[in-house]
Amino acid sequence: MRVVPPALLPILRSGVQGKVLATVYLAPEREFSVSKLAQYADASLRATAQEVERLVTAGLLADRRSGNQRLVRRPAPNRIITPLTELLTATYGPLPVLTEELADVAGVKQAFIYGSWAARDAGSSGGPPDDVDVMVIGTPTLDDLDDVAERATSRLNRAVNIRRLESDYWADPPDTDTFVATIKRQPLTAIPLANKE
Repeated sequence: MRVVPPALLPILRSGVQGKVLATVYLAPEREFSVSKLAQYADASLRATAQEVERLVTAGLLADRRSGNQRLVRRPAPNRIITPLTELLTATYGPLPVLTEELADVAGVKQAFIYGSWAARDAGSSGGPPDDVDVMVIGTPTLDDLDDVAERATSRLNRAVNIRRLESDYWADPPDTDTFVATIKRQPLTAIPLANKE
């Protein structure tokens, strides 16, 4: 079966590959289990394990065994790893960065990326997104979300715009709120909120 190249970075083999690489490369001090990478990539364990195997074989990921788990990390920077990290930050970066930045924010029930980045992640063609639009569902403080947006903007080198809605409003918005209705009809990329390993 032919794999369609991802719209976010068509030079990669698949979207799973892009999400795995971005997750690992944008957290160079961490190791990830294959199951955690599958969760972050919203992919099956089998598909993720296959991508990890290809990337380790190519020298783009380093790995080690810990019991029955395979742990992967970013290799030491070199002439390929450094520019690839920059490219992954510009394309797949929003998902792992926002996953990390929202992990410890109290009151977040759900979070999504919407707009042009989510459209590219879903396979829509078009140019690189200039900003990242995020919808947070729950009751975090606006100050906390402003801090997240500021840190994510700095890390991604592009504007990150965060809106907050309470859970009840998101679940059942008034008919007059065309903004929420429009967002719900467009592609949404869920931001994993599970605690870090």
